[in-house]
Amino acid sequence: MIIIRLDRMLADRKMRLNELAERVGISQVNLSYLKTGKVKAIRFSTLNEICRVLKCQPGDILEYSEDKLEDEA
Repeated sequence: MIIIRLDRMLADRKMRLNELAERVGISQVNLSYLKTGKVKAIRFSTLNEICRVLKCQPGDILEYSEDKLEDEA
């Protein structure tokens, strides 16, 4: 499972979602979907722009966590 840490990066940079959306060139709605993990994919060009604006690495925004197997629950 991929966890999106965009909210943490925005807080660290003291930047609002609408400012990032404007600087990256995507809609605030699409960026909000990304922030809340409601997307299944992200374009590398979008990730590149987010990292450029936030001056961070992709790993600062995306984190991998193993899914729990259903039979382990």
